[in-house]
Amino acid sequence: MNFTQLHSRFSKKGFMVVHALVFAGIAAVIVSALVLWAGTNIKASRSSVLKEKAIEIAEAGIDYYRWHLAHASTDFTDGTGTAGPYSHDFFDKDGAKIGTYTLEITPPIPGSTLVTIKSTGRVAESTTIKRSIKTTLAIPSMAKFAFVSNNDMRFGVGTEVFGPIHSNGGIRFDGLAHNIVSSARASYDDPDHDDSGSEKLEFGVHTHVNAPPGSGTTDTYRPLEVPPAAMQVRTDVFESGRQVSVPSVDFVGLTNDLAQIKAAAQTSSGKYFAASGALGYKVVFNAQSATDTYSVYKVNTLRAAPSGCVNPTPAQPGWATWSIGTGGGALTAVTGSPFTIPANGLIFFEDNVWVEGSISNTRVTVASGKFPDNASTRTNITVNNDLMYSTHDGHDVISLIAQNNINVGLYSADALDIEAALMAQNGRVGRYYYNTSCGADFHKSQITLYGMIATNQRYGFSWTGNDYDCGGSIGNIGSGYCTRNITYDANLLYGPPPSFPLTSDQYSTISWEEVQ
Repeated sequence: MNFTQLHSRFSKKGFMVVHALVFAGIAAVIVSALVLWAGTNIKASRSSVLKEKAIEIAEAGIDYYRWHLAHASTDFTDGTGTAGPYSHDFFDKDGAKIGTYTLEITPPIPGSTLVTIKSTGRVAESTTIKRSIKTTLAIPSMAKFAFVSNNDMRFGVGTEVFGPIHSNGGIRFDGLAHNIVSSARASYDDPDHDDSGSEKLEFGVHTHVNAPPGSGTTDTYRPLEVPPAAMQVRTDVFESGRQVSVPSVDFVGLTNDLAQIKAAAQTSSGKYFAASGALGYKVVFNAQSATDTYSVYKVNTLRAAPSGCVNPTPAQPGWATWSIGTGGGALTAVTGSPFTIPANGLIFFEDNVWVEGSISNTRVTVASGKFPDNASTRTNITVNNDLMYSTHDGHDVISLIAQNNINVGLYSADALDIEAALMAQNGRVGRYYYNTSCGADFHKSQITLYGMIATNQRYGFSWTGNDYDCGGSIGNIGSGYCTRNITYDANLLYGPPPSFPLTSDQYSTISWEEVQ
């Protein structure tokens, strides 16, 4: 083998070594990358598993406190009586600790049931991984309805209602309902039309408005509104539909609620007024930029009805003008007035009450009753002048809870605004019938209600007798308010007035979200 051949042989071997080294280097890089990628995936997968565990632990914290509230509905300190946060270990089925959850609880504002719970879950395997959930819970109140009644109801032409309506009796609705209208009855005999001497049942929720392309109403029995025929879809009247045979709302327990309000008002955080020794009390809310106050007066005289203005036949129980006198001495200021709104928002009167004025950033309940409960001594609350909020974002709330009626008197404002949750426990919310002999005040222009109405007996602020011809002659205008605008305050559902009756004792989940 000569030199040239030997050189060529070694050159080829060196070239192969270089190639081998290059490919080995490339292989090493690829293998390293694959190992790093695999390690990253394993780490990410493990982190994902731990994060999933963390959210499940956080959910367990929410479930635990829902259980706690089911057994202690007013305990927002996790049974400790001290401020949080509150931490709990979390164990698997074998009793091994796998993490912790920490609870931050925001209790309801006075009068509300809305509680906010933030639960943060952490896993035992990591000091950095955590996830948080925030949920709001609340107990629905009677204020879940724009209207709720224990009796038959009729809503005439010219009535427009924003918000759900329910009755334990039947409902004839001839206006426009923007939300669900429901009845506990499958059918009933509408008392407002002639059945020609025989009982004829119509749907628990029905209308006498003629279906399009027709117009107007027909007051006689409506064959198309009779079960077992299919219930018609009448979006011209019931925009969101109607329901029958739904569960009843409990009015029986409301007397106990009123007694509890009285007891709470007699504590240091409430305000209680004994029987006036006169005709009752007048309350005027005085909205201020700082702390709201209310003035209280004893009512000594009422305005007399004009000659010929009398209780109709059949007589209406409790009929009167329900309007305070205008002469000197009609009112006497109560010692200490004006008062500051009490801490728990509860003001109780053992007498009749007249209420008006305005509030700002205040939540208050005015209740009226006499105990022991006796039908002959039950008290009323009357609103003849505007009762107003400064805002409509849920910070301003008034409820009026009367043992008997919520009245609007003869000499009420021609355009009356009432912003409140109104509840008549044993009577009705409405206005008495005043005939044409009662002077020009027998008929009024417009009432605007913002809030809700709960009434044991049949409600009404106007009376039939062509009560829709608001511009007609005096003899052709019905008694009461020609136009009734009723808007539901949705803030009342889970932020009701102080001590407003609830529909159950169980919390419902309002919202759920993951937060950082």
